Amino acid sequence: MKLNQKEIIDLIDTLKKTYPDATCSLDFSTPFELVVAVMLSAQCTDERVNKTTPSIFANYSTAYDFANIDLAELEELIHPCGFYKTKAKNLKACAQKIVSDFDGKVPQTMEELITLPGVGRKSANVILLEVFGIAQGIAVDTHAKRISNKLGLSNQTEPEKIEQDLLKIFPKELLKDINHLFVWHGRNFCNARKPQCQDCPINHYCDFYQKSNH
Repeated sequence: MKLNQKEIIDLIDTLKKTYPDATCSLDFSTPFELVVAVMLSAQCTDERVNKTTPSIFANYSTAYDFANIDLAELEELIHPCGFYKTKAKNLKACAQKIVSDFDGKVPQTMEELITLPGVGRKSANVILLEVFGIAQGIAVDTHAKRISNKLGLSNQTEPEKIEQDLLKIFPKELLKDINHLFVWHGRNFCNARKPQCQDCPINHYCDFYQKSNH
């Protein structure tokens, strides 16, 4: 089911009305803290990250702090977020690069952000939007991927290809809202394990729902 421009706008309007508070659910107070939170959130819930970061940020909050931290101590601090060895290595390397190449400040372009160890396009999109208010792409996480596929907005499986499909569909002024809305919708209705298709406010636009109910 290919949606026209009016239906696309209506789809997003409906989600905005359903989730008026949809925002980034990671807690941070500086650009670098968000970089840390985003990297920790890989294969981990935002809720778990938010429980783990306050005690870390109380002692280590800048790129300089992370560049100089003892790796074993960092592993211990981030242990609750899983994959702690890889994440600790990437966090330290990322901080060192921010210090050496960007004067300790988080860079503000996609091209520069993806040169940081552990930061891919998805993370870079989140950082650009949440810290700098720049919406030039869409962060495709598991929620955005699942919903895009079910709605029939993209039949791709790789996040970068899904993002390219979505960028062709959604007008630029909506880009800042899409990831937040899809994340909230994924948590509330379009759950991976138990989707509540029957009650979903956008099921009339959903390929998956239409096919499974006819």
